[in-house]
Amino acid sequence: MHKMLKMLDETLGFDVVSAHCDIPCKIYDPIIAQIASLSVVRLIDIMHETPNNSENMTNVNTLTRCVLRKEEEAEKVKQEIRTIWGDYFKTPQFETHPEIHQLVHQIMLKSSSCKQGTSRDSALELVALVNQFATAFWETKGLKVEKRTCPYPPNLEIIYPIL
Repeated sequence: MHKMLKMLDETLGFDVVSAHCDIPCKIYDPIIAQIASLSVVRLIDIMHETPNNSENMTNVNTLTRCVLRKEEEAEKVKQEIRTIWGDYFKTPQFETHPEIHQLVHQIMLKSSSCKQGTSRDSALELVALVNQFATAFWETKGLKVEKRTCPYPPNLEIIYPIL
């Protein structure tokens, strides 16, 4: 197959292209991880608000769905942070934020902890860690940040860039 494509390329002269990012450059943004971490808190809140009555199928359904979504949102945090850390952060950013490796590792561990349990405190710690990451990210872009309360439950503070 490779030989055939090579001969075809020699005959037709395909344009050569290259890329160095998984996604187009300069569109990284930690907001997806931030919203996912807020979602983990909200889902845990709903789980604690839902009566644990195994005979009430509506409650069982709600709890089951919350567990599934909590797992997905905690994994989304990990995926988004890994992508930005792995694809965006390079030597210049590491030099200005040498703590970023440890912070990313803490986020990975805390996300896993949130997947495993239902501790609201653990989920709040995840939001705080992701906010720290967002602060570092925006600082590497030369932007100042501010904490603002998100306009939906769980109504926690998250980091926004000042544009």
